[in-house]
Amino acid sequence: MAKTAWDRMQIIHEKNRPTVRDYLPMVFENFIELHGDRFYGDDAAILGGIGTLDGQPVTVLAQVKGRDLKENQQTNFSMPHPEGYRKALRLAKQAEKFHRPVVCLIDTPGAFCGIGAEERGQGEAIARNLMEFMQLETPVISIVLGEGGSGGALALGVCDELAMMQNAIYSVISPRGFASILWKDPSREKEAANIMRITAEDLVEFGVAETIIPEPDGGAHIDPEAAAEAIRQYISETIPKYMKIPIAKLLENRYYKFRKVGVFTEQKGVNPL
Repeated sequence: MAKTAWDRMQIIHEKNRPTVRDYLPMVFENFIELHGDRFYGDDAAILGGIGTLDGQPVTVLAQVKGRDLKENQQTNFSMPHPEGYRKALRLAKQAEKFHRPVVCLIDTPGAFCGIGAEERGQGEAIARNLMEFMQLETPVISIVLGEGGSGGALALGVCDELAMMQNAIYSVISPRGFASILWKDPSREKEAANIMRITAEDLVEFGVAETIIPEPDGGAHIDPEAAAEAIRQYISETIPKYMKIPIAKLLENRYYKFRKVGVFTEQKGVNPL
């Protein structure tokens, strides 16, 4: 029986589901973490650094989830502040300088919406990432590991190819938020999840994502090493393909990748009601 979006949500919220901290040593070699946005501070919700994969240096930008309360408090429950997005952009521009491919690992319920984050320009930081990543002159590969929530995820989702783990979800708003706005009843989040079309299969069908990375039966937490190997294999096969494309063509393809999202046609004389 096919898993529903709600079923997938239960899997990605499993407390033992691997996080970026688990995947990094299994996917990349010689990883060195870099800190700070050079404006305000260092945001633990976004991890950035340089590693190698098959001898190829890569810049890794990742949203960090914790497995327990202490880890989640340290990473603000994977809800980045503006300094996190500015750190990511700083490292992406550094990668561009050396024509180093960028790998973004997405796993967030959304950007933090606290007063401090808003005072320091949360909206501007996300918007700038969208603009700069669209024009970044080096290949960008993004993978949704679990949750891809709203602009907080999209800030690392402007890429040449988007992949999703088999049980991941990617949406403009959480099912609870959807239910709260549409029906004024957050308790209907299960119903909302199952009609929002937010699974990996849905996103590939819509042309938003290109690839689904398989997970072990039952979810990545059943066999983290197998899940990590699937991620590693995907990145290893994908990066060389994009490194061969001339920059002008790479940017043109990236532009049209996003221009086609949401394209629709209208049939004259048909009343949708």
